[in-house]
Amino acid sequence: MPGRDGTGPSGQGPMTGRMGGIRGGRGRRGTGPAGFCICPACGEKVIHQAGTPCSAMLCPKCGTRMIRG
Repeated sequence: MPGRDGTGPSGQGPMTGRMGGIRGGRGRRGTGPAGFCICPACGEKVIHQAGTPCSAMLCPKCGTRMIRG
């Protein structure tokens, strides 16, 4: 392990690939309470309310379910 980063001599090893190992992947968890909910249909942005998933909110403009942005 030349760089002591777990990748091995030719970039092959446990910390490579699409997910980057056990802790390397970036999922939806850990996005925190701050941020926005965005409407996928019209692009309207509203501030995310802590404790309420964006998918439970409806867009104030068009009524489509919001997504986390």
